[in-house]
Amino acid sequence: MFPLQEDCREEGICPICQENLKEAVSTDCKHLFCRVCLARHVAKAPASGVLCCPLCRKPCSEEVLGAGYICHSHQKKVCWFCEESRHLLCMECLVSPEHKSHCELAIENAISHYKERLNRRSRKLRKDTEELRRLRAQEEEKLQAVQFQVDCGIDRLEAELESQHQTRRQLETLPQQWPDQLEDLPAEVSKIFDISRAITQLNNVVTDLERTAKELDANTLKNASDLLARSAPQK
Repeated sequence: MFPLQEDCREEGICPICQENLKEAVSTDCKHLFCRVCLARHVAKAPASGVLCCPLCRKPCSEEVLGAGYICHSHQKKVCWFCEESRHLLCMECLVSPEHKSHCELAIENAISHYKERLNRRSRKLRKDTEELRRLRAQEEEKLQAVQFQVDCGIDRLEAELESQHQTRRQLETLPQQWPDQLEDLPAEVSKIFDISRAITQLNNVVTDLERTAKELDANTLKNASDLLARSAPQK
């Protein structure tokens, strides 16, 4: 990480990531940071220590990031994420009987852990999407082959009728001469439609996974856990 810049406030730049401020939040000393950047700084702070501004090191309030980073039960800074309850916990929550047998991660570790899981799930679903696209292309080729056979069959019947001086109405009385593949058309079209719908759904999930991973902080860990559960492979 680059050294923190004292003049970033005037430039509208976050001193931590040195990029344009996103969802800017202000510390008690009036320094501005991206909400995500400051949340990561807060998550790294010792559970029992005093929070300090990353830039000037002056103490700042635990409420600097908003109510989502404060335990509602004990009004303490949250430090842990419970994977079972999907709640953020303070030190008092952590030692309570309710969470005694649960698996908890320090918030910074939880952010890294869930970001990796989100990215891994995204890569897996992208591969699944590519496989579905290949399958759709195969089905479209089959459909084109069936349509070609049907068209050839119709052309052949019309030619025979013209040679026999018969009318088009008589063509409708000869269904047994139509290619058998005509019956396969609705099924092929339905299959292609179902595959296309599955591709669209997977693309939407991949977008959600990648956006959540990019914006992940302590306050969105529950959303990440929920998204991973929803996007899990179906048995």
